Amino acid sequence: MPDAFTYCEQHVREGDKDRYLAALFAPAKYRRALYALYAFNLDVARVREAAREPMAGEVRLRWWTEMLTGTARGEVTGNPVAVALREVVVRYRLPPQMLADLIDARRFDLYDAPMATFDALELYGVKTSSAVMDLAARILSDGRDPGISHISRHAGIAYSIAGLLRALPIHAARRQLYIPLEVMQRHRAQTEDVFAGNATVEVRAALAEMRLRARHHLAAARGLVKNMPSAVTPALLPAVLIRPELQRMERRSYRPFRLHERSQWRRQWTLWRAARAGLARKL
Repeated sequence: MPDAFTYCEQHVREGDKDRYLAALFAPAKYRRALYALYAFNLDVARVREAAREPMAGEVRLRWWTEMLTGTARGEVTGNPVAVALREVVVRYRLPPQMLADLIDARRFDLYDAPMATFDALELYGVKTSSAVMDLAARILSDGRDPGISHISRHAGIAYSIAGLLRALPIHAARRQLYIPLEVMQRHRAQTEDVFAGNATVEVRAALAEMRLRARHHLAAARGLVKNMPSAVTPALLPAVLIRPELQRMERRSYRPFRLHERSQWRRQWTLWRAARAGLARKL
């Protein structure tokens, strides 16, 4: 079997460009561990696509949970991401509960039940994107808690919301609703319009509120990063891609139900500038 860490790096390079590029700004000795974490996150995030049926997805997620607790059935050695992650969890003393909570949060993705409230959406963001940032920061701190959970919380929620807005065409096509029902109701937006890809005035108003909430969390993170240890900067670097994404969505030409392919060189340029100038200036 090819080296597990090499597999993780390639996996992230192909499936999660934001985090792959951000990890390049980390010291070389930490990159393999970061790619193992990001590959795990990518696999868990893609469970619905891979399993297609909820029960099959539940089985996959349960396997990941059992892998973390050491009770997984079958050979873990057959899964290079699991092999690499298990080593990283031990080496950097990553809290298993954070990983377990991430897996649990992804169960929502398996079903078509709508996101009910903004509180639920933000908790989803905390357990997924925020957790990945916090865990990456622990790796960059040699297994110590760098005390940035208050920053990663806001940055992760903003990153999660921006990602869900970008993936709206995919989710709408399979009748998944991540726009909280309370937001839809506040703007009198209809779920069937979302599923049909109709960008009505009401739907656009609901999406605008989502962007406003993302900006709120991004601003909160910006106000906190000044006192953050510089060593953990690569863990939060993906957050600098949020503002350009939100700006694109606020143009008059924005079509919310049309997939947009982001330019890799723009992403690289944005990340490079933030790595040099500091997060506080670029968030």
